[in-house]
Amino acid sequence: MLLGFISDLTVSASILLIICLLAVCLFEAINGFHDTANAVATVIYTHSLQPMVAVIWSGFWNFLGVILGGIAVAMGVIKLIPLNDLMAQPLGENIALVLAILFAAISWNLGTWYFGIPCSSSHTLIGALLGAGFAFWSVHGGSGPNWVKAGEIGLSLLVSPVFGFSLAIMLMYVLRITVKKRKKIFDEPEPKKAPPTWIRAILITTCTLVSFFHGSNDGQKGVGLLLVVLIAFMPLQFALNHNIPAGEFGSAARQIEQSLQRSDAGAYTDHIRAITAQAGRTAVALDNMDKQDKKQLFELRKEVQSLVKNVEADLKIGILPKSAVSDVKNAVHTLKKSYEFAPLWVIILISLCLGVGTMIGWKRIVVTIGEKIGKTHLSYAQGASAEVCAAATIGVSTAFGLPVSTTHVLSSGIAGTMVASGGVQNLQKKTIQNIALAWILTLPVSFLMSAVLFYFLRIVF
Repeated sequence: MLLGFISDLTVSASILLIICLLAVCLFEAINGFHDTANAVATVIYTHSLQPMVAVIWSGFWNFLGVILGGIAVAMGVIKLIPLNDLMAQPLGENIALVLAILFAAISWNLGTWYFGIPCSSSHTLIGALLGAGFAFWSVHGGSGPNWVKAGEIGLSLLVSPVFGFSLAIMLMYVLRITVKKRKKIFDEPEPKKAPPTWIRAILITTCTLVSFFHGSNDGQKGVGLLLVVLIAFMPLQFALNHNIPAGEFGSAARQIEQSLQRSDAGAYTDHIRAITAQAGRTAVALDNMDKQDKKQLFELRKEVQSLVKNVEADLKIGILPKSAVSDVKNAVHTLKKSYEFAPLWVIILISLCLGVGTMIGWKRIVVTIGEKIGKTHLSYAQGASAEVCAAATIGVSTAFGLPVSTTHVLSSGIAGTMVASGGVQNLQKKTIQNIALAWILTLPVSFLMSAVLFYFLRIVF
């Protein structure tokens, strides 16, 4: 399917598209360096699994996480930039924005990985998206970056490490109180010797959970980034979902219209009539959609988004008649599929890149996680506790469609277990400072790099 789309582009645009696709793959592989390595850190460091077995196992569960995790996080990521404004611009402007995002994210991620600092790929990507989106808005105007969504994501990125740190401390205390006989779980790993079977089972289970939820959250960020590239280069093909017949979307809009027409809205009658009329117009437009009319597709996308936004707002505050709520919710769910979608090949490609990245670059981050956060080496109990906390935090965030940093959640969990075992003095000050500095600098640096790159690249293209 992609090759068919590329054939519609010029030779130079096709080459640039391929470069951008490869750059997204590189970013996701670096994400594997940083983040998926966190999932396998404990099983490798404790000799529960051989490195190659661990990364293949982790890659498999990452793949399942991306496949089964939905696309809520991916949609949250792409909502950060003004996609509708982007699609209306010439291809050169779109290429400049995409390359600015990719170059900024990749360069910062590679630099921090080289020095073995568990930097957040999530912070990097979000900073780059917002920076390029801001620069794009400063040149072209329009709606600009979605600062409301950015605030929601920023809050989740801020709260999740604190939650992971606190939960890890509590879990370690619970283990010390409840585990009386099998105290070996609190020992440090013996050199080149696998732990007892029951400890290995625990650590492999926690590794599996972190890998799955990492795929369901971080993998979706790569899906979102790849969708930005596809929309920028081929808006005609990706403005709306052509894999589902337009008639289904038209029927959904008409279902909203009919449900509201049959309902008594009381004091909100005039408002409901306006929404009903909008649903009718949208249904007619969807029924008469011309897939080759670029302008019509863009306007139709905005019309569907506007209808969904208005109906969801009314559902949220509870002003829709109760008799219409169920049918309207189902119709809205169908309508959102028209502009919130990800092709299966995109999901598979991102999953594979995550696994490959893990296999190549896991060692630097594993050593940091195992030996450089605390003054003592990571014990079995600490590794398991940190991964349980990370899996729980990431899983909850994915359920709410919010991207979080696997790196920061797991690193803060490891730090929490070290504090639980030996107090604050058990932390290695230099490593914590490096992680904190990377955490503070990543968003503003990637924002600035991406914005400056956009201004430069738009001159080139």
